Amino acid sequence: MLIPDNIEAKLKFDRIRQTVADYCLTSIGKGFAARMPFLTEHEEVRLQTGRTAEMASILESQVYFPASELPDIREGLRQIRVDGLYLEEEELSALRISLRLSVEVINFFGDPNGFADDAKPDTRGNIDYPLLCTLAAELTPYPLTIQLIDRVLTPDGLIKDNATQKLGEIRAEIKSSEVAAMRRLNAILKRAQADGIVDADAAVAIRDGAAVIPIPAGNKRALGGIVVDESSTGRTAYVQPAEVVAINSRLSELRSEERREVIRILKDVSSNIRPYAPEMIHSIEALGEIDFVRGKALYAKDIDATLPIIDEEKGLYLSGARHPLLMKQLAEQGKKIVPLNIELASPTSRILIISGPNAGGKSVCLQTVGLLQYMLQCGLLVPVNEGSRMCVFDKLFIDIGDNQSIDNDLSTYSSHLLAMKNFVKNSDGNTLILIDEFGTGTEPLVGGAIAQAVLSELNRLGAFGVLTTHYTNLKHFAAQTDGLANGAMTFDTQKIEPKFSLLIGQPGSSFAFEIAHKIGLPDSILQDAKSTMGQENADYDRNLRQINRDKHYWEQKRQNVKENDKRLAETLAKYNEMLEGIRAERKQIIAKAKEEAEELLKQANRRIENTILEIRKSQAEKEQTKKLRQSLEEFKEGEVKSVKTDDEQIARKIEQIKRRQARPKEMPADRKQEEPAKEEVDGPISIGDYVVIDNKPEHTGQILAIKGKAAQVAIGNLLSTIKIERLRRISAAKARKMGGEKSGVDYSNVAAAVREKKLNFKAEVDVRGMRGEEAVQEVSTFLDEAVLCGASQIRILHGKGNGILRQMIRQFLKGQGCVSDAYDENVQFGGAGITVVDLK
Repeated sequence: MLIPDNIEAKLKFDRIRQTVADYCLTSIGKGFAARMPFLTEHEEVRLQTGRTAEMASILESQVYFPASELPDIREGLRQIRVDGLYLEEEELSALRISLRLSVEVINFFGDPNGFADDAKPDTRGNIDYPLLCTLAAELTPYPLTIQLIDRVLTPDGLIKDNATQKLGEIRAEIKSSEVAAMRRLNAILKRAQADGIVDADAAVAIRDGAAVIPIPAGNKRALGGIVVDESSTGRTAYVQPAEVVAINSRLSELRSEERREVIRILKDVSSNIRPYAPEMIHSIEALGEIDFVRGKALYAKDIDATLPIIDEEKGLYLSGARHPLLMKQLAEQGKKIVPLNIELASPTSRILIISGPNAGGKSVCLQTVGLLQYMLQCGLLVPVNEGSRMCVFDKLFIDIGDNQSIDNDLSTYSSHLLAMKNFVKNSDGNTLILIDEFGTGTEPLVGGAIAQAVLSELNRLGAFGVLTTHYTNLKHFAAQTDGLANGAMTFDTQKIEPKFSLLIGQPGSSFAFEIAHKIGLPDSILQDAKSTMGQENADYDRNLRQINRDKHYWEQKRQNVKENDKRLAETLAKYNEMLEGIRAERKQIIAKAKEEAEELLKQANRRIENTILEIRKSQAEKEQTKKLRQSLEEFKEGEVKSVKTDDEQIARKIEQIKRRQARPKEMPADRKQEEPAKEEVDGPISIGDYVVIDNKPEHTGQILAIKGKAAQVAIGNLLSTIKIERLRRISAAKARKMGGEKSGVDYSNVAAAVREKKLNFKAEVDVRGMRGEEAVQEVSTFLDEAVLCGASQIRILHGKGNGILRQMIRQFLKGQGCVSDAYDENVQFGGAGITVVDLK
């Protein structure tokens, strides 16, 4: 039961209904939106809102859902139930669209292989949307009917020429006759132009479906034929020459035959559809209802709505409730709505009495409750936070705005009293009542007393409701009566402006004196008003203001404490994170130090062995060498482990050992002392030269290959690519001297390694399946080896694919100085999947 009759206009739900209709694609869906009923059955509300929620989930997931505009062909299907009537071509085309959409929707919700021909779909294949599946189960696929229509209709919805053999023959004759008529007309036109009967720029025209020649009115008899039409000025006549009249007459007969054959085809197809027409109508209406549900879901997405918990027990708990129309209006102005938290619970607070300043949001709060409840019971989702709880009411009564009527001789207050009478007469525990400015419209003392009596009766009847008022006696009554609760619209006493948020549990002040003072009303008038209203009322209103100020103060204190706690927690978390980071870094440093120490020991071992090697080369005595080894082992076990990772310190210790114990025998007298070799060599660096790196004596090597601005250098048993600018050319003698003293370079081993590499080198590398950067790195390494081994040509297997890997490799090869050319392999041996590279 709804009071008043224009409740949708009062709540502005009619605007929401229109918006939902606008989101629908079909006229049937728009019709469902226009007839969207206020539901009072709990299960029906859960079904409709549940379907909307499932559709919203589909749209939110961005999965394609089949939907399109559909012509309403239900009337045509109803008509063909009469034998002899048939569907026109455009109606058959519209039916085909509807049937195809039905199949798409069935396939979306159910197993596409779960039905055959006209059988019902198996909707068990989709458990994600059970409520929508029950709606989709009302759809029936008609694949044979679709095939039948496809056989006679083109994709554009016209009868095919080959729909029947007879129709094909008729249309072929029509085309040949039209060509013959046009040829004849053009010939007559040229002859008439040559004779000067017709203007030189005249052309064949069409009038009343017939091809004619435009001719000056004075010459219309000269051409001979039938005058079909004349221009508006009467200066030009359109003549059908006598020579083509017979052809056009035959064309007219052929077109009549064509139409008769088309009608026969349409009747034949319609007779096959006729037995299924009622089921098809039902299926098309189910498509329209699905479109309607989709429209509701789109609107829910637009207002960020959700499905609250729908309880069977009466009561409301709205968290973060927003008025959808006001929210959109404020959004257009770049503002945000203030969400409301409202609770109506039995038996303690079934009816909420909201008070507070004018323009503070009391009416918006009341309308929000009414509109959201109405939306829910129409199957729509509502803009509230998840976890909100709502129920289904059998009756919704509202008294909002001015209902005075000149026709019924009702004043404003009389209309309110009439509403109160209907409310009291029809209310019960399944009723939600919304009254704005309760008791106003007459003398305050009397109006307040009547309002209190009506409120007491509504409370006794067990009704739920939200009422707004300024009356002090109603605030007192709510505070002292079970089932009633006060609510206050908050007010910023510092800025003298409303905050539009609702606080349940205390009454609100109108803040009339503060607002009047802000506006500029003289203080003398305000003092006079305070004395007139009486000390008791003044104290009550002052106490309410004081409570509001105190609450505001303590709320700020609580917020500050909350923020400080939050900052403290964040700081503590930050310090804990830093501490964990320090601990992790400490572990990393220790682990790295251990690795460096192990590497240091390995380097020390290598250098010690080099020292022994030099001693042997210097022909030291056997016993002396043994002592040297023992001494070096003691150095390894003792001093080396305790020193820091400093190469210079290790070098100094080894030098000390060498000076103390390594005493090589004197060279034979007959052995001549070599003259000091020239240490540095002028000229550019080339393959085979000895070089020192970054002027560090311990870093000497031999050039094995040169590639652009970099060279491949053998340092000991290692190969490294180094920029030429970092290299300084030295003599072979100097290299041997420095290598023996510092790095222990064994160039014979390097040469042997290079020879081994050349023997095993394969001029082909496979980078298929690698990522771009990985493949380029592999090609770069392989190119170095190819240059080192003296290869003149190599092959790179990268595959065809999309050509991206091939392009990256070709781009890399362009920048390599050792590459003279790069091109595709012969088609017989791999074509574009292999790049052949010629080396300089």
